[in-house]
Amino acid sequence: MTETMISDITLKLDKTDFSRYEKNAIIAVNVIKEKAGRKGQFLNWINVLQNSQIKNIDSIYEMAEKAKDNKFTDLAILGIGGSRHTTESLVKMIGKDENVHFYSSVDTESFNRFINKLDLAKTQFLVVSKSGGTIETTVAYENAKKVMQEYLEKDDVSDRFIAMTDVSADKSNLRRLVNAGEIKLSGCVHDDVGGRFSIFDDATLFTLAFVGVPKEEVIAMLNASLSAQNEFLNDEINNNIALQQAVFNVKSRIDGKTKHFVEYFGDAFQGTTLWEKQLKNESLKAKISTDTNVGPGYLHYNAEADLDSANKDSFFTFVYVTPCDKVTKAVVTGVVNAYSNMHPVSVVELKDLSLTTLAKFIEFKHFETLFTGIILRQISGDFDSEAETAFPEVLQPNVEIYKKEVRKAMAE
Repeated sequence: MTETMISDITLKLDKTDFSRYEKNAIIAVNVIKEKAGRKGQFLNWINVLQNSQIKNIDSIYEMAEKAKDNKFTDLAILGIGGSRHTTESLVKMIGKDENVHFYSSVDTESFNRFINKLDLAKTQFLVVSKSGGTIETTVAYENAKKVMQEYLEKDDVSDRFIAMTDVSADKSNLRRLVNAGEIKLSGCVHDDVGGRFSIFDDATLFTLAFVGVPKEEVIAMLNASLSAQNEFLNDEINNNIALQQAVFNVKSRIDGKTKHFVEYFGDAFQGTTLWEKQLKNESLKAKISTDTNVGPGYLHYNAEADLDSANKDSFFTFVYVTPCDKVTKAVVTGVVNAYSNMHPVSVVELKDLSLTTLAKFIEFKHFETLFTGIILRQISGDFDSEAETAFPEVLQPNVEIYKKEVRKAMAE
């Protein structure tokens, strides 16, 4: 395998002729640069969000201190999709999730199990929804509010909830509740970002502040994100690992591989698998189906099928932190070697799980995803560099299909 190391991330690939994709790479980078920062393009996660958050970081930390009020230690996050998986991914990777609890379900049994595990005397609730009308989050909030009213024996429980939603009351019912005094503290879900790309939005930064991550470390993380974005917006493919990984994905797809398995090693990545699955599948649609697992456990339920000689439609990416002990090194080396003998394989090795390294990794994943979709569309002929509309890779129109049917069923 060839190795390229950029920003504390090492990418290992089978020898690939990148020169065949140089023109595609240049077009992909330049069209992103041209659209970034423009209204309605859902690319404000590039540069705009991070700079805004650095300016606003004091306010976010002040809000977290008010929410903790020297007595609250736990945070229960009510949200679904990007409103959950972004924050969950980051706090679990840095090992700060012990007192953070996530809920996304709607059924009574799931809610009861969730609420019964909480120490209500020490818990604040964070409600996250851009529209403020997502049915799963709305139901969760209403149920949690009833529980807190019964527990505190009073109607006004506005000081036990924090809202993250659109700044406009015209666009968000949750914002209207904040304006009416039903929820006291609130931040915003920024415009033109998109849930799966919103890992540095208010909800995650508030959570980092709540669990005690120093402000200076969060600022360093945001600056590392900005630095990585500059590196990944370099159109020289031999020096851009996000482009290289995208070419690996594209070449695998062209060769008839339609299923991409991203295999993480280490329990720190339990939340990351959910985030990446959403990121890839909402962005790439049916072009490439992405599944994610955490090793080594997954080997005992997937390896038999993965390494079956009849498996002709899969390709794999292995992600892990540089091993520091013999056993871990032997496991990841052996697994990569076994899979490489049968399938296209790439390896992403992280220097560590510091916030600065993870910021770079997050941007690597963002740009890998965007580059993969854009290059695939170039090759298939479904690409217009002059199009004024947002990239399909940042939209999710098909999600609305099931939501529409749910609303119809609710109205019956």
